[in-house]
Amino acid sequence: MVARIPISVAVLVRDGLVLMVHRHPSRRWYPDSWSFSAGGHVEPGELPHQAVSRECLEELGVRVRDPVAIPLTVNDPTLDVHGFLVTSWDGEPVNAAPEEHDDLRWFRPSDLADLKMAHPESLSSILSAVRVATG
Repeated sequence: MVARIPISVAVLVRDGLVLMVHRHPSRRWYPDSWSFSAGGHVEPGELPHQAVSRECLEELGVRVRDPVAIPLTVNDPTLDVHGFLVTSWDGEPVNAAPEEHDDLRWFRPSDLADLKMAHPESLSSILSAVRVATG
């Protein structure tokens, strides 16, 4: 069995809106599609929640507080995805990784189904996270 790649991803939610990033068309994996707010590989010696905090700082320029683990459905057998709901952070999200993303936007949950998503199977997981975040 091939080892799966550990990935941590953040779902940032504010005022009932979800932050999504558009993956640059030149990306090797899942190009020209919308994806979770931030995410990437869990580095050796790093825990998933540490990785998501690092990725949010690197990709969005924000320091997250209290990321909450959430189940995420991703149908890629090569990935071991750790999802985190993030509702509190310091700073304003910006595209700090333009080589990875060419856009970032806040979306109403009802608009997500209309997007070309990197992992469309994760939509129900994201919507569940938004419901948790908004009580």
